Amino acid sequence: MAHVLVIGGGVGGLATTLLAARHGHTAELFERDTRAPGAALDRDFFGWHRPGVPQATQPHALLGAARTLLRDELPDVHAEMLRLGARERHELDWFDVRPPERPGDEDLVMLQARRIVLESALATALRGEPGAVMHHGEPVTGLLTEPGAAAVRVTGVTTPAGARAADLVVDAGGRRGGVERLLAAAGCRPAAVERHRTGLAYFCRWYRLPEGTDEGPRRPWTVTGGAFAGCAVFPADNRVFAVTLFVHTTDTTRSALRDPAVFEAAARAFPPGAAWLDLGAEPLSGVLATASLDNRWSSLVDEQGPVATGLVPVGDAITHTNPTLGQGTSLALWAARRVARTAHRDPGSVRFAAEYHAWAVRTLKPWFDFQVVADAAIGERFATRAGRTGTAREVAALFECALEDPEVMRARARVRHLAEPPERAYADPEVRARVARWLAARPGYAPNAVGPDREAWEKLTAG
Repeated sequence: MAHVLVIGGGVGGLATTLLAARHGHTAELFERDTRAPGAALDRDFFGWHRPGVPQATQPHALLGAARTLLRDELPDVHAEMLRLGARERHELDWFDVRPPERPGDEDLVMLQARRIVLESALATALRGEPGAVMHHGEPVTGLLTEPGAAAVRVTGVTTPAGARAADLVVDAGGRRGGVERLLAAAGCRPAAVERHRTGLAYFCRWYRLPEGTDEGPRRPWTVTGGAFAGCAVFPADNRVFAVTLFVHTTDTTRSALRDPAVFEAAARAFPPGAAWLDLGAEPLSGVLATASLDNRWSSLVDEQGPVATGLVPVGDAITHTNPTLGQGTSLALWAARRVARTAHRDPGSVRFAAEYHAWAVRTLKPWFDFQVVADAAIGERFATRAGRTGTAREVAALFECALEDPEVMRARARVRHLAEPPERAYADPEVRARVARWLAARPGYAPNAVGPDREAWEKLTAG
């Protein structure tokens, strides 16, 4: 088996270390932060300053793909998340009467929790794992390398405590982790990076439902959007939920949303925001803003082949996706599992690097590309405030038809939870026929008519 060194202690790093140990490897994790996640969830979530993980306090969606992997591969982590307060919601629970079950429906389940719940459960499991060691407060400062016939081979890392040899090094340091700079310093060619700006800015505020109210409303749908702004509600653990507003980065009202009073008034102008906030929720945070997000694919293989061997990226280090579809955690867990299952197959070789890259292109890249297309559509709509026509209108109709038709909802859920690609799920003749009938019955259907009009929005954001 292999000795695996993991750079970075976020979700991808924790999961890779744990899965590697569970598959018989020995694994060490190196994290610059001086501490690991604990079980004091609110203290860690709201009070732990994590400059290397700016997304830590933003909402996270644990889609069916992530939940299924945890259930099957790390059942103790899944159970610990539920013990800590995470909740599960089946996508077809939207309907008063769930449709007859089909194979695969068991995987269309959202695991609702803040990021810290998953990190805490992973860290708890790692503390008791014999083959794994966590080194907190010990950042990786360099790479051990040796020349190779086709590419530089990474053979370990250096930290302030010294040099550590490895059969395989895993970059789980995120898009700002700095490993690409370390590779350049070792004489490697640069990574091949594909980047797409989203043009979207997000504003989030956390709340807790009142004592005795364990769940929020099932309806209305928790994500709505108009021609220039959108609202989403993210139910999480322990009666905690987040409300998020999103606008274009050039929107002149953007800065006003940082004010809690303005934010809440704007959120109440959308059905999900009003429905959840009307329950008497207590604010737990100020307004947390994030912008300048992009979709970024970073490949350590170019037209000449691998730029390095003995090192592979997982999580945001290979594919950072904008949070509109909530894919990031699932893709990170998939990559962690791939590493754990294959780390014994000559991990320092060119063949291993090439095969990992081919797997990533085949398995992760299609979902990255789907995210790019979805974000481009939202960004263009928000920037131009134009109505959706043609194919865009039909896509919007599919989403709204799904709220009334269980068979269309199942197709939508299979895409949402990464169980089936959209080009296959939405091409099903029965699904297409149901959406066509829905549209035919609504000749005046105008997509994205939910929420305030621009005049009302300007008044709301003027305070």
